[in-house]
Amino acid sequence: MADQNLNLPKVIMHGPPALSSVLQPSYSQNFHIINPSFLPLHQFISTHTHLCSTVYAMLCYPGYPVTAHELRLLPSLRLVVTPSAGTDHIDLSECRHRGIRVAGAGNLFSADVADLAVALLIDVTMRISAADRCLKRRTPFASSHFPRSFKLTGKKVGIVGMGKIGIEVAHRLEAFGCIISYNSRNKKPLVKYPFYSTVVELATNNNALVLCCALNDQTRHTVNREVMLALGKEGVIVNVARGALIEENELLRCLMEGEIGGAGLDVFENEPHVNQRFFLLDNVVLSPHAGFSTSESFTGIAQLVGRNLEAFFSNKPLITPVI
Repeated sequence: MADQNLNLPKVIMHGPPALSSVLQPSYSQNFHIINPSFLPLHQFISTHTHLCSTVYAMLCYPGYPVTAHELRLLPSLRLVVTPSAGTDHIDLSECRHRGIRVAGAGNLFSADVADLAVALLIDVTMRISAADRCLKRRTPFASSHFPRSFKLTGKKVGIVGMGKIGIEVAHRLEAFGCIISYNSRNKKPLVKYPFYSTVVELATNNNALVLCCALNDQTRHTVNREVMLALGKEGVIVNVARGALIEENELLRCLMEGEIGGAGLDVFENEPHVNQRFFLLDNVVLSPHAGFSTSESFTGIAQLVGRNLEAFFSNKPLITPVI
């Protein structure tokens, strides 16, 4: 750990060793950054009790849970900042109980994630990646092994979760002449697209589903075998939200048995681990949770994290509050 001014406000990292790079130097010089590096957080705190007793803020990464246990280990903690739009890795109820504020990425990644969703849908439908692999194997165009593609124009696309990202996806797909409908927790009075109260109904009436909703107890495994069968043998599922929205083993079974046409996945049920059976399927396009990985987004989140920390330690409102 670098020698820093111990009088600066303490911010502890909870994530991969490189997480501290999210803070730009112009911001990091204003804080005492505590980076456990390769040590588990609870182990680091137990061996640095005095140092961690006055930590007021945490920067945490998706995939690194912030549960009641971690929060109890940091009695002075008053802020959790995550460089992600999703907060399912943070125990928000416990944070509320302890008076701990939480800041996320807000809508910073919405446009990039929507771009990726449409790109995955185009790739799966047009079989671009599959055709690329065939060409590189020198498969002749006339071969029966060369993948047959489908047009996207005019297809009916159902969006699960009509928040900011869902709206952005819908606007992009309208340019392709797609017919949009949606499912959400509630019907949205200002949204013009047809609403279906269940995901099964949405799947029954569409050629493709794009998942953009949050993960919670109600949405976990919302795309199950019933939904996949309702979507049909030429149906496509795109997931840019959270892996556990889909019952992954059922998805694999339906893909391998030809019960649905294909899938474009940026997220997985057991991240960072990806079920290797996906690697064998030509009707699947995979992306490593990369919806936020553009240069513009990386610069933007670095600034946003720093601004949220500065606002908190200056007793000003958070820039992108969750609670």
